[in-house]
Amino acid sequence: MKKRILYITICVVLCLLVGYLSSFATQSSVNDWYVNLKKPTFNPPNELFAPVWTVLYVLMGTAAGIVWSKGFHHIWVKTALYHFGFQLLLNALWSIIFFGLKSPFWALIVILGLLSMIMLTIRWFKVVSKPAAYLMIPYLAWVCFAALLNYKIWDLNP
Repeated sequence: MKKRILYITICVVLCLLVGYLSSFATQSSVNDWYVNLKKPTFNPPNELFAPVWTVLYVLMGTAAGIVWSKGFHHIWVKTALYHFGFQLLLNALWSIIFFGLKSPFWALIVILGLLSMIMLTIRWFKVVSKPAAYLMIPYLAWVCFAALLNYKIWDLNP
């Protein structure tokens, strides 16, 4: 049990760190470039994003920690965690491309890849731990919403 808590803590901290580092790209343009973009009517207020992402990163980290606690020597655990790591990199890359490079089109391409990797991660997490897979579902739902939002922003700002 102590090992599981340690793994969950490490993974939550890692996810929050990725989110924190990604926020530098976001902050670089959220108050100027992003403000001036045309957005769809369903665009949430900017103040909503940080709390939502914080909760999602905690859920993601908890899920990864549960999977890791099953034993990294197992091929299914390794496979699941490799998928998790890759989707986490794509998650960070999206912020860099959308906000840092101010490129909604290329960010849309990245987020579509991210969605695929999240689905694969959930599939592999389910092999190892169903509760871990279920903890990833809110993240998948939010990224689906973010992909739609990304698409509409790209569409409205040719």
